[in-house]
Amino acid sequence: MNRSSLHPPAVQWPDLSRRRFVLGCALGGGAVALGIVPKASAWGHPAATAVGTTPELPGTDFALAIGEQPVDFTGRRRLATAINGSVPGPVLRWREGTEVTLHVTNRLAVPTSIHWHGILVPAAMDGVPGLSFPGIAPGETFTYRFPVRQSGTYWYHSHSRFQEQTGLYGAIVVAPADGEHHPADREHVVLLSDWTDDDPEHIYATLKRHSDYYNYAEPTAPEFFRDVREHGLQQALAGRRMWNTMRMSPSDLSDVSGATYTYLVNGTAPAGNWTGLFRPGERVRLRFINGSSMTFFDVRIPGLRMTVVAADGQDVEPVSVDEFRIGVAETYDVIVEPVDDRAYTVFAQAIDRSGYARATLAPRPGMAAAVPPLDPRARLTMVDMMGAMAMGHGGHAMPDMGMSGAADARPAMARHARTEYGPGVDMHVDMPRDNLDDPGIGLRDNGRRVLTYADLHTLGGPLDPRSPGREIELHLTGNMARYRWSFDGVPYAEAKPIHFRAGERLRIVLVNDTMMNHPIHLHGMWSELENPDGSFQVRKHTINVQPAQRVSYAVTADAPGHWAYHCHMLYHMEAGMFREVVVS
Repeated sequence: MNRSSLHPPAVQWPDLSRRRFVLGCALGGGAVALGIVPKASAWGHPAATAVGTTPELPGTDFALAIGEQPVDFTGRRRLATAINGSVPGPVLRWREGTEVTLHVTNRLAVPTSIHWHGILVPAAMDGVPGLSFPGIAPGETFTYRFPVRQSGTYWYHSHSRFQEQTGLYGAIVVAPADGEHHPADREHVVLLSDWTDDDPEHIYATLKRHSDYYNYAEPTAPEFFRDVREHGLQQALAGRRMWNTMRMSPSDLSDVSGATYTYLVNGTAPAGNWTGLFRPGERVRLRFINGSSMTFFDVRIPGLRMTVVAADGQDVEPVSVDEFRIGVAETYDVIVEPVDDRAYTVFAQAIDRSGYARATLAPRPGMAAAVPPLDPRARLTMVDMMGAMAMGHGGHAMPDMGMSGAADARPAMARHARTEYGPGVDMHVDMPRDNLDDPGIGLRDNGRRVLTYADLHTLGGPLDPRSPGREIELHLTGNMARYRWSFDGVPYAEAKPIHFRAGERLRIVLVNDTMMNHPIHLHGMWSELENPDGSFQVRKHTINVQPAQRVSYAVTADAPGHWAYHCHMLYHMEAGMFREVVVS
């Protein structure tokens, strides 16, 4: 892969107050700071229906220029990697059944690229340097051209080193040829992301030296004495001894946290209060995209139920929820129906509760609603460490100082490759759980109706009715202390390509041997997630594998060429959790 990177000036965390860094500035980077006015949608949606919206570009022919752009999200002026002067880049609006042409000009001093995430394109148009094309050299223009064969909510981003972290990403909305299956009166793109004033290369080097550097929530002495009161001295000591022996932390939910991140909605920090407008009584579609580099968000709108109608661009049977977790690179479309003349807060808290992104839905600009407090930060459980081995009779978790977990996991013995036994792997899960009805750490039993993969059912069923003819099992592995990530203990630099036979239907089995979530993205082909009995569940382009979990999905190898296959946590991918897939 092309390893070039744009390096904004670095700043150390102590230079900023935590409040300023978490909440950011009322005026941030992107279109707002540049005075760009959004255009009307090509589909008749009202123009300028959001305050602080990035520009929109409808049509079939696009000119996109990538260059440096001064931004200020935190009170400190920094250089971002922008598209047409905007962070995030313009919303690209396409229509199913057309052909789009995108002329991408590189005005940086280093090579760049754009990958069209979730869009089915010929391999040469996929935008991964070193696999599908050589990248876009400084001063050059590369023309992407491909047919649009799908509809829904997607996004685009750089696949060149850490440029995605420095601002090179944007939303794609594709109108269906035959109209929306779940129509709405109005819509808004809600693009979530994480911004840092620091140099991503510095962050990466820091993680390599001290993987817990950004974790400000390690167990404390007061917590120990609380555990002594609730569970007794021996059990409290045993819990600490267990984690210390493994050289792991029960608070290791995010590698990079609000210690350096400011969380954004459409390029706007929490203090800026991006606002999407509505008229009471309207059906409003919100197209949520997690365009962050490293952050899982838990999203809710206090006072409004959300009806999930699409996952990763694909229509699903509607399901009503209070909250959903959106992994890095995933997208969810929800419909809300506000009937009161009042404002509502769109609240997206980071999985580690170190900060949040915030926006507002309101009938008029300038309105705001209360921002809820962050939920308590949860600790990893025995289920997150041991999977089904930690489950008791009837599927209930073993009592262990509050280490409860999800129910209904079916034990399945894992097969570990010989390459998993070495200095690059610090953990193995011998009995992973395969349940899909677990909302995940921090969301279990929180009193709200939380979406899970078990709730998602793609309309129309699988694209290919054939049963898989063969199976490939891969383990998601790592050594947190060394900050090494891999498949089967083998980092990308040492790995051989995975081969798919053109036209075959195969099953991929992923086993997470770590205590972190890994959103896994296969380029060029759909991943059709199976439920534990092997039947079709939901079609996605990015599938999150929870700690100590086993998932399986069917793939039809109908896209010849060389494709990327990787964890979409940016620093995990760069640290080795990446493979090349060859379809021939």
